[in-house]
This record gives sequence, C-alpha cells and structure tokens, in this order.
Amino acid sequence: MTKKTDNPAKNSWIESELEDSFYEELELEIDDGWSDERLSKLTGIKSRSTMDRRTYFRELLQLQAELIKLQDWVAHSGHKLAVVFEGRDAAGKGGVIKRITQRMNPRICRVVALPAPSEREKSQWYFQRYVPHLPAAGEIVLFDRSWYNRAGVERVMDFASSDQIEQFLSDVPEFERMLVRSGTQLVKYWFSITDQEQQFRFQMRIYDPLKQWKLSPMDLQSRIRWEEYTKAKEIMLERTNIPEAPWWVVEANDKKRARLNCINHLLDQVDYEDIEHESVELPERVFNPNYERMDLPDTLYVPRKY
Repeated sequence: MTKKTDNPAKNSWIESELEDSFYEELELEIDDGWSDERLSKLTGIKSRSTMDRRTYFRELLQLQAELIKLQDWVAHSGHKLAVVFEGRDAAGKGGVIKRITQRMNPRICRVVALPAPSEREKSQWYFQRYVPHLPAAGEIVLFDRSWYNRAGVERVMDFASSDQIEQFLSDVPEFERMLVRSGTQLVKYWFSITDQEQQFRFQMRIYDPLKQWKLSPMDLQSRIRWEEYTKAKEIMLERTNIPEAPWWVVEANDKKRARLNCINHLLDQVDYEDIEHESVELPERVFNPNYERMDLPDTLYVPRKY
C-alpha cells in the first residue's frame, strides 16, 4: 500500500510512477495476449493460459518483491547462486528469466546466454567457456541454457560424438559437485511442454513479425526430431540428477502459472533473510546564485514525435 502524503501533487506523481512500473509488465502480457488472439483467429487454436490477469499480476509483483529481498541478502552475505534454465525450444525459459530480472539490480543478478562455441572454444575443456561466467560472492547468475547443450542439441544434431557425450555425462556430476563444494549453490530447472504446445508457440512465432527472430533453423529441426530430444532429455535427467544439484521440472504449458511456480520454488531454495537498510534521506540541493544554465542548441534534442 502506498503511503499518502499531505501534498496532492506529490501523491499524483508517486501514483504515476507506480502505474508506469505496472505498465512495464502489462506491456509484456498484452504482447503475449495479442499474439495468442491473432493466432487463434488464423488457426483456430486457442491459448492454454487459464489464469486471470489481475491474479497473475498480484502474485507476480509479490514474488518480485521477495526477489529483491533475496538479492539484498545475496549481496550482503556473499552467497553465490547459479540457476540453470533448460528445456525445449519455446518452453518459456526466457519468459521466466525476464520476470526474475525485471526489477533486480543487473550488477547482482545477470543472465548468461552463450552463443555457439568458436573453433577455439571447441578445442578447450568442454566446461571451460562456462567457468568465467559462474557467480562470485554476492552474485546471482541465470544460465539461459548451459553446459547441458551437449546432452541436448549437440547430441541430437550430431554436433558431438558419442564418446564426447558419454564423457560429458560422466563428468558433469563431478563438475557440479565441485561447484557446490566451492560454495556455489546450483539450482537446475527443466521446462516441460507438450508436443502440441510447442507447435502452438512455434506457429505464434511464424505469424508474429515481432517474434520471428526467435525462430531459428535449429528450432525447426527440433520439431522434426521431437522424439530424439525426448530420449536425450530422459538420459540427461537420469544421469545428472544428483543430490547436490537435483533437477526440478516445471510444467510450462501455462506460461503464467509456470513463471509463478518457478519463481516461488526458486525463492524456497535459498534460506535468505530480510536485510535491514539504513533509512535514506534526500539531501538538500546546493544552489549557486552565480551559476547560469547554458542553453543548448535545438539540434541536440530528440524530436518530439509523440
């Protein structure tokens, strides 16, 4: 609840700022809804989201407030938190990552989404290019795909040999145990969607010009090789689900519920506490009576089109 002041103009300004913050999330949701509605008209396929928007916003904002508390505790305590997000293409990993980072400090919480390895990186120890991105004390790192590429896309698309894949599956449990022993908390999520839901979301990307960039040739291959990806996922979960860093499966057919469930679960994984902050008072502005502000030429200003 926003605390009212005795100044109506100030109250109006505060409410305007809060409304602007709310619109930031609303814009994202309207974008999703517009795409869903447009695709429904074109294909007759309806969106599977069943959560009321008002309920979703209320729960999301509460969870984001808790994420700020988590962030403050991580920075204060020197905790190291790494979170891996894996799943099929269009499973919703990017959507939940966006909601996690939306109101957090990018100096504390950052996203790592590495491109395909270079020729030099291909010659290195497989985990080497991921190590520099691991969190230092007081940091949260969210991996939008991770070293598990080798167990998924590299396996299915024959980018790695059977010997390399077997070596990876043997090495990754010990690699992750080393991370945990060194003081890094590792949380791993697999976003699970059905065959029909992935088809729906791919069609959204085809019909929506704002989302076509998300559809790559590799994504199209993933549709063809759905069953191969399923087998690869099952082997990966079986071989790499260790007590020190277990897998957690997020049912992601409903985007809104998946985001809320994942964020809520992530918060439960960390034993964080509220950190007391010193009260902040805005200092008085210093005025120099001899200072005259310089007029800038009109050519420096962005045109007022809106």
